[in-house]
Amino acid sequence: MYPLRRNRRLRFNHAVRSLVRETLISPNDFIVPLFVVEGSGVKEEIASMPDYYRYSLDLLEHEVKSLWEMGLKSVLLFVKVPDNLKDNKGTEAINKDGLMQRAIKTVKNAVPDMYVMTDVALDPYSSYGHDGIVKDQYVINDETCDVLAQMAISHAAAGANMVAPSDMMDGRILYLREALEEEGYKNTGIMSYSAKYASAFYGPFRDALDSAPGFGDKKTYQMDPANRTEAIRETLMDIDEGADIVMVKPGLCYLDIVRDLKNEIEVPISVYQVSGEYSMLKAAAAQGWLDHDAVMMEQVTAIKRAGADLIASYFAKDVVRLLS
Repeated sequence: MYPLRRNRRLRFNHAVRSLVRETLISPNDFIVPLFVVEGSGVKEEIASMPDYYRYSLDLLEHEVKSLWEMGLKSVLLFVKVPDNLKDNKGTEAINKDGLMQRAIKTVKNAVPDMYVMTDVALDPYSSYGHDGIVKDQYVINDETCDVLAQMAISHAAAGANMVAPSDMMDGRILYLREALEEEGYKNTGIMSYSAKYASAFYGPFRDALDSAPGFGDKKTYQMDPANRTEAIRETLMDIDEGADIVMVKPGLCYLDIVRDLKNEIEVPISVYQVSGEYSMLKAAAAQGWLDHDAVMMEQVTAIKRAGADLIASYFAKDVVRLLS
């Protein structure tokens, strides 16, 4: 009791605060999302994501080498598909010479030890901008899962270490795991977007890939932001179906979900600190309303403190530069 116990003794200066700090941030905490486009010499800033870029394959090679030198060891690849290659069946998604498949090879050739994760969903390839095949204005489940499994196999064949299905179709983890096993890709991991909410924070990401839904929304397959226990049910099902890592998306508004899962499960948990979270801070900092670096570090620390083992974040390079 006070005055025998004075908690401020352990806050007296930077040295003692560092010694007793419970949550530590390092480059090993981060997955770096990367956006890839066709062309040569392309590094184009995403208008709604200041200081973040789309890269053509030649500049992607330079970027991943830079990331590796910074100590960042994992990337999550997304591709911006030309409109003329989009359809309702995900045909381009399983093209062995498609942009994603070439991007995987580019990263692996540039930095063989980089751990390459790949987005598995149909929205970048869909003429409707939805995560699956559309029939009568509804995204159908099982037929979509068949294509997603083929997509995962094509990524594994190109050299991906882990596939990351972000579609939220029922049962797709089992579809992917069985397909990968059957084709001999037993060491290809699955990071499941297990608790992906139908969030309003995804807008800048959809600008980056030109993948906004052409009709309606994604609420028939992504989770209702009002629901909490459903996240546990979804995640446990994905683990039973073979997920190696599970994800909560978005980040800050869903840290209660992260903690619930941390208390419930024993597999690694990743959190996607999404584009809206990134862009809000960038915009506020540009106006001088917030201290960019201080808020950024507070956010990633909160995500890890809540229970995240991994953080997919557009701030990854900024954080590592600050740490160094």
